[in-house]
Amino acid sequence: MKLSDLSPKAGSKKRRRRVGRGIAAGQGASCGFGMRGQKSRSGTGTKAGFEGGQMPLYRRVPKLKHFTIVNPKNFTVVNISQLAALPANSEVTLDSLIAAGIVTTNDGPLKILGDGELSVALKVKAAGFSASAKAKIEAAGGSCDV
Repeated sequence: MKLSDLSPKAGSKKRRRRVGRGIAAGQGASCGFGMRGQKSRSGTGTKAGFEGGQMPLYRRVPKLKHFTIVNPKNFTVVNISQLAALPANSEVTLDSLIAAGIVTTNDGPLKILGDGELSVALKVKAAGFSASAKAKIEAAGGSCDV
């Protein structure tokens, strides 16, 4: 048995702390609240969320929706309709799209979205696919590699 295994007997009750009953009792006079200050006074303390006069957190954060994401995930987004102009059985990557002039800048990993129609089979390598884009590429006879 260890000290950490000890616990009170089931059903036992601990007596409440009687404060302000003299110095010998251990919690005399100031009753464990210290000498002075707001937290030693009678009545309620500060309200919940009070930060000593500093502008509290619930007033510092924006009230309405649409506050900016600190570390947003940016993707280079391409629709299926833009891939329809590529030759059949070609491999589609971010580098090949930049070389073909479909994408002008690298804004992050490539993501394929499903707007438009695709009739040629393509081997597409991207970081992400929407469900409709994946279905259309595979329906045209192509493949999707993440």
